[in-house]
Amino acid sequence: MTAPVFLVDSLEGAAPGSPLTLEGSEGRHAVSVRRLEPGEEIVLTDGLGRGVAGIVLRTEGKDRLIVEAREFPVEPEPRPRITVVQALPKGDRGELAVETMTETGVDAVVPWSAARCITQWKGERGAKSLAKWRATAREAGKQSRRLRFPEVAEAATSKQVAALLAAADFAAVLHEEGSEPLATAELPAEGSIVLVVGPEGGVSPQELALFAEAGARPYRLGRTVLRTSTAGTAGVALLLGRTGRWS
Repeated sequence: MTAPVFLVDSLEGAAPGSPLTLEGSEGRHAVSVRRLEPGEEIVLTDGLGRGVAGIVLRTEGKDRLIVEAREFPVEPEPRPRITVVQALPKGDRGELAVETMTETGVDAVVPWSAARCITQWKGERGAKSLAKWRATAREAGKQSRRLRFPEVAEAATSKQVAALLAAADFAAVLHEEGSEPLATAELPAEGSIVLVVGPEGGVSPQELALFAEAGARPYRLGRTVLRTSTAGTAGVALLLGRTGRWS
């Protein structure tokens, strides 16, 4: 079994054989929940692609753990970079989408307030929902042993999504009436891919037209219609396989 991953604020100054301290909520989880003991392997990461693999030297109290640094793994910048624009689902399905996309390997998630979204992020509720998505991405990043966690951006309007699509090297809107399957689309080996996942009520004709002007074509995943909370994960998996990132 691979070593568990814990998030730290910084890895500056880490050197072979040097002791590193894991404390706070992450230290508490390592000591009191995971019950790591001296001699066990552990990985610390800044979530930005850098890591330190080492062994536990000792624990101090219930929320402090000392690690001996041994190796310094690096997760390189993804090529191509995959961003999913995720329409806001109902209830906790947004966190489910972020969790599974992170575990699969997405590089960025952009919450989208689509016209047909039942859920709308406004004021304090919006801030809390965004914080939940970001916390979910962090936890899923650790669980899936990633060193580079996905960015969860501020909620975007349709015009902001269109600008993101226009700047991409490949832009697609998942749509059940798409004439071409995503599985046969010509994909770039470098640059950025942006995939739009619509809400339960579907992407509106006006949004489709706006995105088409930005260079995004509609593509279908398969013969079945997926929920908005699972379509992004299926799309990311397909793209990771086809671009060679899963090779």
